[in-house]
Amino acid sequence: MRIISTCIFLLVSILSWSQNNNQQALFTIDGKPYSSEEFVRVYKKNLDLVKDESQRNVNQYLDLFINYKLKVTKAHQLGLHETAKYKSELQSYRNQLAKGYQTDKKVTEELVQEAYNRMKFEIKASHILIRSDLNDSPADTLKAYNKLLDIKKRIEKGEDFAIVAQQHSEDPSAKTNSGNLGYFSAFKMVYPFESAAYNTPIHQVSKIIRTRFGYHIIKVHDLRPTRGEIEVAHIMLFKPNDSIKDINGIKIFEIFKKFKQGENFETLAKTYSEDKGSSEKGGKLEIFGSGDIGSEIFEEKSFKLENPGDYSTPFESEFGFHIVKLIKKHPLKSLEELRKEIERKIGSDDRSIFIRKSFTEGLRSKYKIVENQKNVKKLSTLVDDRLYDNKWELPKKEKELEAELFSLDKNKVSTKEFLEYLNAQQKSKNANQIKPVSELVKFHLSKFKDERLTLYHNQNLEKENPEFDIVMNEYKEGILLFDLMEKEIWNKAKTDTIGLKSFYDLNKENYKWNDRYEVQIASSTDKKVIESVKKYLKSNKDEAFIKEKINKNNKINVMFENGVFEKESPKLPLNYTFTKGLSEVISNENYFYVINGKNFLPAEPKAFSEVKGKVISDYQQYLESNWIQKLKEEFKVEVNQSEFERIKKQL
Repeated sequence: MRIISTCIFLLVSILSWSQNNNQQALFTIDGKPYSSEEFVRVYKKNLDLVKDESQRNVNQYLDLFINYKLKVTKAHQLGLHETAKYKSELQSYRNQLAKGYQTDKKVTEELVQEAYNRMKFEIKASHILIRSDLNDSPADTLKAYNKLLDIKKRIEKGEDFAIVAQQHSEDPSAKTNSGNLGYFSAFKMVYPFESAAYNTPIHQVSKIIRTRFGYHIIKVHDLRPTRGEIEVAHIMLFKPNDSIKDINGIKIFEIFKKFKQGENFETLAKTYSEDKGSSEKGGKLEIFGSGDIGSEIFEEKSFKLENPGDYSTPFESEFGFHIVKLIKKHPLKSLEELRKEIERKIGSDDRSIFIRKSFTEGLRSKYKIVENQKNVKKLSTLVDDRLYDNKWELPKKEKELEAELFSLDKNKVSTKEFLEYLNAQQKSKNANQIKPVSELVKFHLSKFKDERLTLYHNQNLEKENPEFDIVMNEYKEGILLFDLMEKEIWNKAKTDTIGLKSFYDLNKENYKWNDRYEVQIASSTDKKVIESVKKYLKSNKDEAFIKEKINKNNKINVMFENGVFEKESPKLPLNYTFTKGLSEVISNENYFYVINGKNFLPAEPKAFSEVKGKVISDYQQYLESNWIQKLKEEFKVEVNQSEFERIKKQL
C-alpha cells in the first residue's frame, strides 16, 4: 500500500534498473543518465492500466517520469537511503522476495501436478508401524526393520493383516481400529507414506517404507474418486458410560422428533448439543473432507446427504449420537484455483526436501567449489569424540584456523568459519549418531558447503537475475519516495493549519454545495400505497403511525428517508422539482414517491470542517506541484530530444 500511495501517478510501480553505459540516455539529471530502455519498459507496462488519457501521451508521460526521478534524486541527496528504518525495511523485503528464487521451479511444478492428481482420488488403507526414531543407532534401526520384515513375511504367508496389526502395530490406535486409517487423500499423511499408499495396487501390501515415525507396511483396500469437502451442522450427545449411553440414545430420537415437528435445527443444536465447539454456532462444523473427522461413520452419513437442507436420522459414531444436516458440498476445485494452496502445503511438507535438494544440486553445478585437500584432512586433528557430548570446543590454533578450507567461485572460506558452524551444530541431536567422528565431520562439511552455496546465490541475485534486480530497484525507489513525500508534503499538509486554512479561503469556490432540499421522502413499489401515505401525511400523521398502518404482516410496503439532499442526489427522483409541502405522486423507474418539501437551501460554500479531507488532498497536490518546480530549478535536467523523437515513433 505504501508503494501504491507513492507511485499513484503511474498507477503501477515505476520500475528502475541500474544503468548500463551502453544504453542510450534519454535524459540526464545533474549528469546522471536515465536510459530509453527503462522509460519504454515502464511506459509499455502501464499503458493498458492507466485511465487518465494524459498519461498515454508520451510527452506528458516523460514529464511524469522525470518528476519521479527528480524525487528519487532528492531522496538520495537527503540521505534517506542511509537511515536504519529504510535499510531494515528493504532487507526484510529482499529476504522475502529471494525465497522465490531459491527453489527448483521444474521440480515444484512436478510435485504440484502429482499432488493434484492424487487429490482427485481417495485411498482407503491400513498400516502396521514399528517405531524407529531418525536419531536411533544403526543397531536399533536395523532391529526395528527386521521386526517389521518378519511381520510382513507372516502376512505374505496368509495371516490376516487386521489381526496382526492389532497384535503387533506400535501405532496406539491399532488396538481399536486394527490399523485401518479409513479414506484419505494428498497431504493427509506424511509424504513417504502417502506415496507408498498411492503406488501400491488395491488389495496388495506395500514394501517396507520409512517415515519420521518409523517403519511401515501398508495394505490398500480401495481407491475412489474424491468426494471433495462438505459443510454440515450437527446435534451431538456424548456416551461417556453405559447408563448415559442408554439415556442419550433415547434423547437423540426425542430431539429428532422435535426437529421433524418443525422446530429450528440451529436452535435445537444451541439448546441440546453437547459439542460445545459447534453448539454455539447452531451446530455448524468446519468444512471437512475424507479422513479429517476421525470417524468414518460420521463422514459416510454426511456425504450421503445430497441437497442443502437434507438431514440424517439419528445415528451412533465412536464419539456419541448425532443428527447431521447438510449445509453445502464443495467439489474439488481446479488446479489453478488450488495452485497457491498446494504450493503452500508443499513448502511445509516433506516434499520441500526434494525441492531444496534439486535446487542445491543445481547450485553445485553452477558454482565451482574447490577444496583444499590438505586442510580438509587436518580437520580430523581439530575435532574429536567430545562432539557427541556437546563438550567439544573451538581449538585455538590461529594459523590453522585461518587456513583456506575451500573456495567458492574464488572466494576463500576459512577452516575457522566451518568449525564455528560445527560448534553451533553440536547442540543439535540431528545426525549426531553418525560414527566415527570423521564421518560426522564429513556430513556437516557437506551441509556447510550447501548453505554457503545458497548464501552466495542469494548475494548475487541482482547480478544474475535481471527480473529480481528490476523488482528490488522498484522497491528501493518506492520506499524512498514514500519517506520523501511523507517528509516534504504529506506531513506538512496535515500539520500546517495556517497554510491549510489560507488555501481553503483562497479556493472556497471549489468547495460549494449545490442547491439543497430539506425533505421527507416516502417510497414504495406500489402506487396505491403511496397514495394512502400521502393522505396520512396530509392529515399530519407521523411516520410511526403510517408505518404501523401500512407495513403489516412483516411486510415493508413503505420506507421513509429524512435529510438534506443536493439537487442531483440519487436519493431524489430524477424529475423532482422542489416545492414547499407535499408533492404529487412521482413515478421513477419501479418506484413511486411522495415528497414533503420542508426547506430550500441555496448554493453556498461548504464549511471548512465539512471538506477538510478534500482540502488536505488538494493542498498536498498544490504543495507537490510547487515543490516539483523547485526541484527542476535545483537539479539540471537535459533531455536528448533526438532520442526522444525516435522513441515516440517507436511507441
